[in-house]
Amino acid sequence: MGGLREMAAPFVVPGPSGVAIRTRLKHLSAGDEKVLCLVGDLLGSLASRDLKARCAAGLDHDSERWAERKRTLTEQSSSRWAGSITRATHDQWALARRGQIAHIHSLQAGIETIEHRLSLPVGEKGTKQAPGGYRSKQEWFAKSRRLHLLEDRLQTVRADREAGVVHVVRGDKRLLNTRHHLEQAQLTEKRWRTRWQAGRRFLQADGESGKRYGNETIRVTDEGEVSLKLPAPLAHLANAPHGRYVLTARVAFAHRGEQWADRITANRAVAYRIHEDTGRGRWYLTASWTIPPVQTLSLAAARAGGLIGFDTNADHLAAWRMDEHGNPTGNPRRFFYDLSGTAQHRDAQVRHALIRLLHWAKRDGLAIAIEDLDFTAETTREKHGRRKRFRNLISGMPVARLRARLVSMAAELGITVVAVDPAYTSKWGAQHWQKPLTSKTRKTTRHDAAAVAIGRRALGHPIRRRAAPPRTHQSDGCGHRTVQARPGTPEREGNRPRVPGPRTRSVRAGRGEKAVDQNAQHRSGRSAEHEPWHQDSQ
Repeated sequence: MGGLREMAAPFVVPGPSGVAIRTRLKHLSAGDEKVLCLVGDLLGSLASRDLKARCAAGLDHDSERWAERKRTLTEQSSSRWAGSITRATHDQWALARRGQIAHIHSLQAGIETIEHRLSLPVGEKGTKQAPGGYRSKQEWFAKSRRLHLLEDRLQTVRADREAGVVHVVRGDKRLLNTRHHLEQAQLTEKRWRTRWQAGRRFLQADGESGKRYGNETIRVTDEGEVSLKLPAPLAHLANAPHGRYVLTARVAFAHRGEQWADRITANRAVAYRIHEDTGRGRWYLTASWTIPPVQTLSLAAARAGGLIGFDTNADHLAAWRMDEHGNPTGNPRRFFYDLSGTAQHRDAQVRHALIRLLHWAKRDGLAIAIEDLDFTAETTREKHGRRKRFRNLISGMPVARLRARLVSMAAELGITVVAVDPAYTSKWGAQHWQKPLTSKTRKTTRHDAAAVAIGRRALGHPIRRRAAPPRTHQSDGCGHRTVQARPGTPEREGNRPRVPGPRTRSVRAGRGEKAVDQNAQHRSGRSAEHEPWHQDSQ
């Protein structure tokens, strides 16, 4: 047990801090699409210049330079457009910095693994805790060269971080690399160019509380009318007073439409973003706003009536209901999904599986326990070596998206989510629970047993089915050994409640209610055995 790491305590996951809804801009005219493209291309070029200026400033950036950037953009657009661009640039730069530190951690993990395996003799087998040596001298030599490569990359990234240098691509880095592999991507140069230009457009505006309908730059009225405040160079395209352009499309939000209407009626801030889906040839409008923190239950209240523990897998969610004492009740349930196909299909599959799980929890009034997973270190090439299929399997598990979806959807239904440390749940669940929960009519998998382990950890119980026996002797002389009923639990040795009807083949109906009363049983040392004997008069 000395090699086990310290477990983090379970905690209640806080709810989402914002809301985003989307609808389609239908029936746009050719003139509307032309104006949207012109405005988006102009603001996109300004956003690219501003991002370049922000990256050049590095760590020396301050509020004065921010104000200078905004004044430069205001001259070529407007004050509100400039504010949206500078804030988006700041967020993008901060995201690049977070990605940079994550890349450093990944390189460090790879270097440590290679150094460990190079230090072992060739062909030495590994253990479950640590990998062994490399299989051949050729592989050992190749990995020694890769070690120098990773060390050089790590030194470069560390130097960039200390200097405040980041590398950012506006318009998707993956799409940029696709330009060199158009045949493999089944794209023509024209189609790629269309997607690239659409990804680099900038058509988003931050909300402003107190302003009409919550946004002066992109305004959406309660009747669904959408209008834009045109930048100064394109003011001649306005078809409405005060330099505005009104689209012919009318919008309505099917999801959270009442909440959105209440906000714009009260002139509360709502941010909007317009973007084009070039694959479908459609334009979409996204509205978003911040919400106050959702009032969540305490950990003790979430545990009071038991909860549902579930394990995330590559093709399904394995769930099992646990009572407050950590006992699995009923049968396990599995919610399957298919992660093949497009991103939209995968996202729909995840949402469909989660909503079935949440409806079950809502009907029974239970909280949900989930692992606080992060597979960043598990997907590296050095962690699992030649096990490419296993690496692909882990990479395909949508843990981040599933967790974000679960928290958001659970908050809407008023369901509490408890996160636990994921260490050893699959291993210990299979060791202590898979075999005892397997019967002739029920086949328990490792994933079902892991769900039990997750639920018990969320309830504060150890994963083992029984606590360690007393040190003095193998009996209950030093206290009760089971974790389900502690010595102070009321009525833990009380009589069984009388249940009408047949119970088992050995105990007839109405019997067995005094099974705990030792004086009523014919057992050694009890009064029932030493009562005076009376001969039957008959």
